[in-house]
Amino acid sequence: MKRFTAPMTILFCMTLWTLFVAGNVAEAKTVELNYSVFFPPSHGQCEAAVAWAKEVEKRTDNRVRITVFPGGTLTKANQCFDGVVQGISDIGMSCFAYTRGRFPVMEAADLPLGYPDGLTATRTANAFYSKYRPKELAQVKVLYLHAHGPGLLHSRKPVHALSDLQHMKIRSTGLSAKVVEALGGVPVAMPQGDTYESLQKGVVEGTFGPMEVLKGWRQAEVVTATTDCRTVGYTTTMFVVMNLAKWQSLPADLQAIIETVNNEWIDVHGRRWDDVDAAGRAYTLERGNQILSLSEPESRMWREAVQPIIDQYVQTASAKGIDGKAVVQDLKDLIVQKENN
Repeated sequence: MKRFTAPMTILFCMTLWTLFVAGNVAEAKTVELNYSVFFPPSHGQCEAAVAWAKEVEKRTDNRVRITVFPGGTLTKANQCFDGVVQGISDIGMSCFAYTRGRFPVMEAADLPLGYPDGLTATRTANAFYSKYRPKELAQVKVLYLHAHGPGLLHSRKPVHALSDLQHMKIRSTGLSAKVVEALGGVPVAMPQGDTYESLQKGVVEGTFGPMEVLKGWRQAEVVTATTDCRTVGYTTTMFVVMNLAKWQSLPADLQAIIETVNNEWIDVHGRRWDDVDAAGRAYTLERGNQILSLSEPESRMWREAVQPIIDQYVQTASAKGIDGKAVVQDLKDLIVQKENN
């Protein structure tokens, strides 16, 4: 048997110690991630994103560090998804609607199906994604989704009935433009940032959006009424996605921690949407504005008016090999299920 001399023993111990230290250093190495968010820093959804990042850092004992870039400063809203795919950002939050046609399955979630609130819309969007796992999102790791409460009509003059809306110029974008057109209005495309001044000057006579815009974008100052047309309430589904290669490079224990936080933050975002909607409602009432309800016969007329939008989606999806009819029915069922959950 080979005998170890004292110098050899010392060398052997030092080698083991070096390997031990190196292994611990490698294990403790901090993963630095950046996160592109299109909401401004003061918005409730950006605040929720920052809280998610801090929670991930906390639960991973700072083995993961996340720098949030709000207001589209890292990638613009319509470039956010590609920014994640290309590795410009590690994580990104934006709307599927900003690149319409690219997400033929997920865009169904935005249809005017009568979403009652943001929590229901958010839970529905996540359950819908979990069921279909559409290949259109195979390039990224989907962390979670969220969606705002029902898009409603806010106008300079009260709109009590569908007949009042005819030929009115209404600010809208994406799917809401189709809703405006189907209801007989004239859609005028513009970003939220331009809406206040356009309403103030009469460039447009109304706007579609969740109640949140009344306070978050101060639009209650330039309208007099909101028509609570949630029977045709659409939503805008937003993604939180991660670069796939970056996700796959994370150790399994870190992935598990992040997934746990993701599941918790679905309801955090959904409830935050409802909180800002409630704040918008209170703010508009404080200013003396009206919130108008539709009668059941009137609600039926509005539902019938937007039905062609849903039918068109079914037809377009079917042409792409997607069972559009089943997709829409699943969404309707999920809305009922998640509202009562």
